[in-house]
Amino acid sequence: MSETSLQSASVERRREKRVQVRLPVEIRGTDRSGTRFDERTTSENLCRGGVAFTLSRELELGANLEINIPLPRAGQQGETDFATRGQVRHVSVSGSGLVFGVAFTGPRFHRMFLSESATDA
Repeated sequence: MSETSLQSASVERRREKRVQVRLPVEIRGTDRSGTRFDERTTSENLCRGGVAFTLSRELELGANLEINIPLPRAGQQGETDFATRGQVRHVSVSGSGLVFGVAFTGPRFHRMFLSESATDA
């Protein structure tokens, strides 16, 4: 395999644009020790199909979670907070701790960000 094909094979392929955005996120699930938890944190990034965030506890790959993202009250009339389910797909270490990448297994995130509309127009 050539160096070029190795590089292209290692490039991350995303179906949706990931947006670096800090939103409040409420996570419920079971941690690595088997303890149920309910924790508030902040997103590191978000796309329509998933979210990344840090937690104060460790989670297993494949762990199933309940996710709630409170939406600003200035949103569209009648809009409710975003609630879904997700599964831990990857874990990485950052300066702020463990970052969990979670793919939504329930409803997908439906809001659009300014950075999406500016580049997709």
